[in-house]
Amino acid sequence: MSSIYDFTVNGADHKPYDLQQHKGHPLLIVNVASQCGYTKSGYETATALYNKFKDQGFTVLAFPCNQFGAQEPGTEQEIQQTTCTRFKAEFPLLEKVEVNGDKALPLYTYLKEKQHDPKTDAVDIKWNFNFFLVDKEGVPVARFLSGTDTETIEKAIAPLL
Repeated sequence: MSSIYDFTVNGADHKPYDLQQHKGHPLLIVNVASQCGYTKSGYETATALYNKFKDQGFTVLAFPCNQFGAQEPGTEQEIQQTTCTRFKAEFPLLEKVEVNGDKALPLYTYLKEKQHDPKTDAVDIKWNFNFFLVDKEGVPVARFLSGTDTETIEKAIAPLL
């Protein structure tokens, strides 16, 4: 696979979500959880970046994941309600997935292979709110760990716009 556009994903409604619609624009892909210690800061970061750059075609794609401490137990509809009301998130929330292991979403396997953990060089994701920055061609160019501040990610996005 040469870009994220080679993969199939589903929306929160379990219907195909076409990643091609984002071709030509940078993306931030993140595994989210609504009951995590990073939930508030992670959603605030994602929302701030989305709001700042959305008019330039940038978006955030959020994939709920319950693999870390069972911190995303709800259905996609419950998760969406929480993110919209509590965090004012307007970016796409996609199907709940696994990001590690044999059942990992193939898109996440690709993202992890292209961008290892910046601190340890590990492939697997260690926790919720790992951000993958994808360029206009659909190629992952950076990975940010849980707790990375908004400004650091913003500095990486700006040159891609």
